[in-house]
Amino acid sequence: MGKTAVQLAKSNNTGTSRFKTFFKELSKQKMLMLMSLPFLLWVIIFKYLPLWGWTIAFQKFKPAKDLFDQKWVGWDNFKFLFQEQQFYRVLRNTLVMSSINLVLGFVTAIVLALLLNELRNVFFKRTVQTISYLPYFISWVVAANIVQMALAPEGIINVLLVKAQLIDHPILWLGEGKYFWGILGVTEVWKNVGWNTIIYLAAITSIDPSQYEAAEIDGASRLQRMFYITLPGIKPVIVLILIMNLGHILESGFEAQYLLGNGMNLDYSENLDIFVLKYGMQMNNFGLATAAGMFKTLVSFIFLIAANNIAKRMGESRLY
Repeated sequence: MGKTAVQLAKSNNTGTSRFKTFFKELSKQKMLMLMSLPFLLWVIIFKYLPLWGWTIAFQKFKPAKDLFDQKWVGWDNFKFLFQEQQFYRVLRNTLVMSSINLVLGFVTAIVLALLLNELRNVFFKRTVQTISYLPYFISWVVAANIVQMALAPEGIINVLLVKAQLIDHPILWLGEGKYFWGILGVTEVWKNVGWNTIIYLAAITSIDPSQYEAAEIDGASRLQRMFYITLPGIKPVIVLILIMNLGHILESGFEAQYLLGNGMNLDYSENLDIFVLKYGMQMNNFGLATAAGMFKTLVSFIFLIAANNIAKRMGESRLY
């Protein structure tokens, strides 16, 4: 049955009321809106306007020609991409390295934040935080050189392992592909764990201290307070960061793989970003490189939406 005149009038009044409420709230928060305007413009200019470049994925792109003078090839670049065996190898490497970074990065950052929160000696706590934050500010060029020196045949890792009789002779760690994923995971943790704890430590400060006092009076141990108060208290933040990290599942990094990779571990170190660079800049196949980048973005978007919907159905915090 159609709506009556009274129902339509009520519906129009409700719409008008919401419209007025929206602009009323907008007027109250005009300063915040003005402050966020530069960031909104930055996102539009640097994140959305470049999307026109996706058209290159459907062209046989020649840099010397105008965009509208390019030869359109339809889905040919995508067909070639999915028939290329090398693409599946770099896709495997990307997924494995992203998963390792996700799990190790998540677990180590949460554990370190929990332990730092339990420290009562402020000087020691600040010292540990400073030492753990420092590697984050080192450029990947310097960090990669440190890792290469430590893992060299005469490096400190081989010296210690030989002296401890865990290995018989020095190992060329970066010369054997089977070690690369583990080396990358440990390197990422060493470089980023301190920085990653900041958001968890900030979330811990929002927990009501009276909960800890009540638990202490009830005789709860430190471990029990961590499991029953701290972890549930930062659970919404953990879920949100997990959702966002799943949205970057095909972004395993670039600098570390590029700088630590070499001809001997190429089968394990090459990921999608290096694949795009190789085809786009070195082989001048811009269409194929753009198709690979487009594929990565679409898969990441699907992962982000799926993770957010799963969190919504489970009643957890979510992005929207």
